[in-house]
Amino acid sequence: MILTDEDFAAMTRYASFPFRDYDRYLHHVDGMLRTLHAQGRHVAVTLFDPQEYADYCATTRRPPDTVTTRTRYITEVTAGRTAVPYARQPMPALRAELAHAADRHATWEYATDLLMDAGPCEECGQELVHCAFDRASHTLLRLVEAVGPGTHHVVCSLPTDDGPPLLAAATIDAGPDGGMDLTETEALVLCTVMAAGRATTGAGGLVVRTTDADGTDTVRGWALRRGEPHPLTEAEVFDAYCTDALTGEPVPPEHGVRYRAGLPLSPPPPHEGPAW
Repeated sequence: MILTDEDFAAMTRYASFPFRDYDRYLHHVDGMLRTLHAQGRHVAVTLFDPQEYADYCATTRRPPDTVTTRTRYITEVTAGRTAVPYARQPMPALRAELAHAADRHATWEYATDLLMDAGPCEECGQELVHCAFDRASHTLLRLVEAVGPGTHHVVCSLPTDDGPPLLAAATIDAGPDGGMDLTETEALVLCTVMAAGRATTGAGGLVVRTTDADGTDTVRGWALRRGEPHPLTEAEVFDAYCTDALTGEPVPPEHGVRYRAGLPLSPPPPHEGPAW
């Protein structure tokens, strides 16, 4: 699916592209998806990127203004991407899901590239991409263990040298018996961004918003330095959560939300492989 007006406009330069109005294109896609779903087929939607398509055509020396080339590109490139299962979602909801999935995949790729370019770990000699991810996985477990049972929304922010910060989030349900329920894709991206903190000099941040059994929300925070979390004070958590990240202007605190200092975590384990 073409996701934005700008990307759609880029495709209209090809005479073989049959649409000239974006709303009409979306209506057509919606009807096609509904038809396939009604036939009992499993349907998933992935992103069509016009710039990547142009690069693909230039690399493969295939003519871009043909249906055949677009079909081959979809088969060879987009079919391997993260896809959103179609279950008769309204088109706005489907587009929002696809945009979120595309952003999450781009974040994972950027963080992975940071780790790949960092070379070996100074502590253990392994490639940093491996040992840093293992440590980040353990850190996430230590984090959930420290905050205890509840539904935890964990957000990691990591500054970059050439653009906006990397952001990754995961929701984790932690039971009183120590069991956890989480989405593997979310955890993968979150741990990769946390691991990339080992490859950057700037300090990142970790925020955990916990909803208890009685519905009370508690926010805690940690500074992430070289991949290791350091607890923030209650005042620092309040300031970080109640300040607009783009403008620096204060944001009113949410009613009923408690702001608490980050908790000390158990010591990190030695390098011994992934936590799950």
